[in-house]
Amino acid sequence: MDKKLRSAVLLAFGLTGGISFQAQAAEKSVVAECAVVMDATTQKILSRKGVCDKRFTPASTFKVPLAVIGYDKNILHSEHNPVWQWKPEMEAPERDRIAVDPARWLEQSVVWYSREITRQLGQKQFSEAVTALDYGNMDVSGRAGKQDGLTDSWIGSSLEISPDEQVQFLNKLVHETLPVSKQAQQKAKAAMTVFASEKGWKVTGKTGAARLRDAKGKFAGEQRIGWFVGWAEKDGRQLVFANMQVFDKPVKVSPGMLIRAQFLKNFDQ
Repeated sequence: MDKKLRSAVLLAFGLTGGISFQAQAAEKSVVAECAVVMDATTQKILSRKGVCDKRFTPASTFKVPLAVIGYDKNILHSEHNPVWQWKPEMEAPERDRIAVDPARWLEQSVVWYSREITRQLGQKQFSEAVTALDYGNMDVSGRAGKQDGLTDSWIGSSLEISPDEQVQFLNKLVHETLPVSKQAQQKAKAAMTVFASEKGWKVTGKTGAARLRDAKGKFAGEQRIGWFVGWAEKDGRQLVFANMQVFDKPVKVSPGMLIRAQFLKNFDQ
């Protein structure tokens, strides 16, 4: 099935029923949130609600800059190349124990594929590449004493970014002005999943979800973060967005998927 058609099927999870933003927030005990939208042409912030300047773990939204880095360093080559096969020594849920290419990696948020990219980069080159992109706090050292920067720094660990910074990074990617080759940026964008919103927007985006940790590296109760970030196009307009919510208790599906479904149902500017 074509990637763009396949992406639409992801909405069939019963998440797009008539649940308002406020009602969903109350039901799911949202303790922090942000929704920010910027016009990619004028650079004007069209809407900005919530705590948008506070940094949080990017979770799987980090796959977007990691894709840019992977293509720039010639580790990744196209939407469907390279294909890597899962190996038993790689930690992964059953559904991810398959052969994966860049498009499937981004669509399905396959963590082991991210770790293979960072493994090939090595800690020094990985850190330098994230710093060059000016991505959030640029800290990929991982948790103190764990030596897990290459495998986990972006998952509830040292690397953090605010919704405001997500929008600024994505705007540079949209305009292909990141300090890497234009070809790398074009390939990264081409590999990302495309959705159709109910209001007729063509949405290119990435979800993210993770359990949060406190300053000592321990889980912060049951708090979980969900992200949906990307850009939307309609009638010649191009908008960049970042949506984030922190839940204080587990939810039945991925928080990122909840936010994505909400966004695709309700977004319009």
